[in-house]
Amino acid sequence: MRSDILPVRLSDGGELAVPVVSVNTLIIGAGAAALKCADTLHALGVRDLAIVVDRLGNGTSNNSGSDKQTYYKVGIFGDDPDSPMEFARTLFQGGMMHGDLAYVEGLGSAPAFFDLCKLGVPFPFNRYGGYVGYKTDHDPRQRATSAGPKTSMFMFRALLDQVRHHQIPIFDRHEAVRLLVRDTTAGRRVTGAVCLDRAAHHTAHYGMVLFNAENVVMGTGGPGEMYRISVWPHGQLGSHGLAFEVGAVGNNLTELQYGLASTRFRWNLSGTYQQVVPDYFSTAADGAGDRRHFLHDYFDDMATMATCIFLKGYQWPFHAARLQKSGSSLVDIAVHNEISAGRRVFMDFLHNPAPAPGMKPFSINEMRDEARRYLERSGALQGTPYERLEHMNRPSIELYAEHGIDLREPLEVAVCAQHCNGGLRGNLWWETSVPHLFAVGELNGTHGVRPGGSALNSGQVGAVRAAQYIAHVYQAPPLDPHAFLDQVAAQVTAQHAEYTAFLHAGAEALELDAIRPAIQERMSRCGGFVRSLAAVRQGLREARELYARIRRHGVRCPDTRTLVRATEDKALALSSLAFLEALLHYIEHGGGSRGGYMILDEAGALTVDSRRGSELRHRPENLDKRREILEVQAVAGRPGEFTVTPVPVRPLPADESWYETTWTAWSEGRIYRE
Repeated sequence: MRSDILPVRLSDGGELAVPVVSVNTLIIGAGAAALKCADTLHALGVRDLAIVVDRLGNGTSNNSGSDKQTYYKVGIFGDDPDSPMEFARTLFQGGMMHGDLAYVEGLGSAPAFFDLCKLGVPFPFNRYGGYVGYKTDHDPRQRATSAGPKTSMFMFRALLDQVRHHQIPIFDRHEAVRLLVRDTTAGRRVTGAVCLDRAAHHTAHYGMVLFNAENVVMGTGGPGEMYRISVWPHGQLGSHGLAFEVGAVGNNLTELQYGLASTRFRWNLSGTYQQVVPDYFSTAADGAGDRRHFLHDYFDDMATMATCIFLKGYQWPFHAARLQKSGSSLVDIAVHNEISAGRRVFMDFLHNPAPAPGMKPFSINEMRDEARRYLERSGALQGTPYERLEHMNRPSIELYAEHGIDLREPLEVAVCAQHCNGGLRGNLWWETSVPHLFAVGELNGTHGVRPGGSALNSGQVGAVRAAQYIAHVYQAPPLDPHAFLDQVAAQVTAQHAEYTAFLHAGAEALELDAIRPAIQERMSRCGGFVRSLAAVRQGLREARELYARIRRHGVRCPDTRTLVRATEDKALALSSLAFLEALLHYIEHGGGSRGGYMILDEAGALTVDSRRGSELRHRPENLDKRREILEVQAVAGRPGEFTVTPVPVRPLPADESWYETTWTAWSEGRIYRE
């Protein structure tokens, strides 16, 4: 790594002295996928690298989970047959996923998992050494495992220890605000990034640090801050907007997951939290008055209601296919309806589900066979949900206690945006459509509808793939710093000029505090798990207007400390535009309810039927749409405009590789070019 202080000439003739850091590979973000990429690069001999991160430890990997946060891997236990191709078929069958990428994730699953075990992530095994699995949503086998509520946190910490051991530089409290590109004979490529050093905001260059890099790996997570009702950690932004600005293609932006989560402490309430069958109730907006057991409006008998609550454990995400015949997603709809009516919803672990008048009281013996057998086999026959939770999963109680929450008191909940299956398009090596720019982890839009927990596997495998390609193909040093500045000077001066304009904005400029709440309200209203054509059209009009106003009039920043927030919100406004453009195209071209959302339509063939009657008429899934992926790209030279293009899903490959020819292709490096 090389550091210089070099002059940058401004458009007004002035000059700034700006830090320039030169490395082969710059990694933006420091979650489990980004750290895995850094660790693998080091193992492969790439030592000229650096990590920049807004705040170390503040991302999803270190701040999210559930009762048993799942790592979904290829089957490696007992006598049940499994293979990388079988694993790929499961990933592929949900639709909107290229078959070759599914196969890559299957092939890389076991090595990535065992590497985490080697680093000390405490995945449980039996006395034979078998990593015993369990079944999660969309999983035909027992492939899932867990290190408890803090699985991704353990991964983050183990990988961070590796990075520190290797003495890989980490630029903490450095926010990436712009990707830098240069034109070559082969086309436009990434060549670095502008970051803001939060400790240097008061300087003439506003804390800008220029990173001159041969490669940029982005591992900045999902767009959590786009949603008001969200379980992503506070401040989780992703960096979609920065990538869209330089022409990166997005895909699967319609596909997100939503699930029940606590709102005071953002945490997913899957697994044991539901399987112990807690009571649900709602109150008036004050959180105390007019308490009522709203699930009574939806279920005819206690056995069905209690079993549906139980099934929310491993059918935790909302799923459009589980709305029929008193499916478990009816619980999500009931919670959503209460909150939409201005009420607040709570889970109560001290009481079993209360019976409605004329309904039998709760009894484990009366539950459906699947739920009853699970509780019996787990020895969870105690008298209250709290006692059953204490018996089955004491750490899940302790986790809340660490955050000052006693689960013997009612826990406020909502159906929250939780994970984005879409993101930036990547190839077999997780390189985006912009050469030398890679996206790993949740930012990479690999999946359509996927098995629960497969994102952790995808992040580790993708990080390895990106590192392998960089180490074997993109080993060149960065540009000479002076040549680099010649290439990017106009982009740097434009960024500085924008910040100066934000600090001296006129009366028409947008108030900074108003931008993000508007985006969040709109996306929760239009892009949540209950969607409609009219709402999306209206939301897109609003999003276009907001982004146009930001570009036309700017953002009013009261001081230099707020420049980072202004950049984040401008990028977030662009990201929300792209997501809504994809969703509008999907609905207008016949897309139906699938995966994590339903599409309301008065002409739809399906309704949600319950004790309340028939409501929420919606479209069934259009199965033909599983065979295409929507790709979204900003139109060059027309800020705020996107094209949406459906592309066919690539099939699962027929891999009949022969060892001798594979050895030759690998030895000659042809595997990276074929």
